Amino acid sequence: MMVFMGTGSTGRACRASGHYDTLAAFKWELWGLMLSTARLSERLATRHAQASPEKRTKTMIKDIPGSAQLWFCLLLLWAPFSAQASEIPAWPLSTLRDIPLPGHSTRWDYVTFDPDSHQLFLAHLGDDTVVVFDTRELRVIATIPQVSQVHGVLYIPELHRLYASATGTDEVVAIDSVSHQIIARIPVGNHPDGLTYVPGEHELFVSDEHGGTDTVIDVLSNTRRATIPLQGQIGNSQYDSASGHVFVNLQTLGQLAEIDPRSHQVLARHPIPKAHGNHGLWVDSVHQLAFVACSDDNTLIVFDLENHRTIATFPVARDPDVLAYDSGLNWLYVAGESGEVSLFQIHGRTVTPLGTAWLGPNAHSVAVDSDTHRAWFPLWNKKGPSVLRITYPTTTSR
Repeated sequence: MMVFMGTGSTGRACRASGHYDTLAAFKWELWGLMLSTARLSERLATRHAQASPEKRTKTMIKDIPGSAQLWFCLLLLWAPFSAQASEIPAWPLSTLRDIPLPGHSTRWDYVTFDPDSHQLFLAHLGDDTVVVFDTRELRVIATIPQVSQVHGVLYIPELHRLYASATGTDEVVAIDSVSHQIIARIPVGNHPDGLTYVPGEHELFVSDEHGGTDTVIDVLSNTRRATIPLQGQIGNSQYDSASGHVFVNLQTLGQLAEIDPRSHQVLARHPIPKAHGNHGLWVDSVHQLAFVACSDDNTLIVFDLENHRTIATFPVARDPDVLAYDSGLNWLYVAGESGEVSLFQIHGRTVTPLGTAWLGPNAHSVAVDSDTHRAWFPLWNKKGPSVLRITYPTTTSR
């Protein structure tokens, strides 16, 4: 095990074991330090320019030597790698287009995609609406109102139905994906958030973030089937098709709960060492890995679901929230409240960071099409209208 400490989005604490390239980690760490220093120098220059002549002289005397010393140390550290600088990969995403979104410039939350109908469903939390976007025609085709403080959205293909968690009314709303009409409202626990579906049981599991429970909904009758006590604040819930179990982040306890959907019993509470604010979650059922995004310390933990242990930890975008996976490229997206996004390449149980970059304001939610490899980020711009930013990998065709 090795530990690298630094500053900036790529220079936070990085601890790893197993399949992790420590030399690459050091290069990214050092690169992050240099970027942070550049940002510091830019801020100092701005402050000097805005100061009075007398104050400017004092601040230059105080600040410039420290900045210069830091740059000198960084250059000494960077020298052995300067010949290999080209090995640091360029950011692999490009923006295809920004599409204006309807409604007020307020917060957006989860996004879910139906590849068959090419419909993208976006939770417009601040407007109490679900916006429907056609990904072929690149236009908004519907706005579904009266979904109070909508957070989670999940499309279920076999039912041609969308489920949305209405946090403002503590209920889950069922929506027909063809007519875009609300067909049912189901009471759930306190502050419903993320959703996951268990196909064999026809059950929807709802993370009641402030209620300390997961609510289970029968999607055939749209009625509540069970309430499972979990304790603490609840993060995301994800179904694992290999075990047939549901895994739930207990974000204030640093645990991953494992639930049997048939009995609705908690089978285990797996401790995740050094997990702080483990909210975001994605499960790789094939390789039995859980990817856990921790918002309190900006880390991604790779957790082995078979041996119940952490196998790697990576620094990620600040305030990580939603995770999305492109199965065609084997890319994992980690979207942050800060507007930063981190990308990882996954091959079996080998996880390789591709980088972290600022994508857009409040880019904490993402959905991806594994066929076209386009990704969609609803962006809440407090200084202007919201937009849907569409990205694509620079190595593939648009």
